[in-house]
Amino acid sequence: MTWMANAEVTRTQPQPGASEVVETAQAPPWMTILHNCDCHTFEEVVRQLMRAIACSEEDGWQIAWQVHNTGKAVVKIAPEPECVRVGNILAAAGLVVTVTQS
Repeated sequence: MTWMANAEVTRTQPQPGASEVVETAQAPPWMTILHNCDCHTFEEVVRQLMRAIACSEEDGWQIAWQVHNTGKAVVKIAPEPECVRVGNILAAAGLVVTVTQS
């Protein structure tokens, strides 16, 4: 090992006005998926969607038709607690839901 008595040390200082960039890791979003079950009327599904995701009646009808025609629809994309909350509201009404990480 070599010791350098007169070694030059270079230190850098942040420039005035420069902002530090901090990256924060985020978990992937979650999804609440409503599945078709043919055991509820369209009106019931629309009413529960309005309650669970605070959508308009028109949007509720569009989602209900999508579920009816395709078998399922993503009704919420959000952090896990919010998707679970929405799923619990819909499931409490007897609707079939899945909450999963996207």
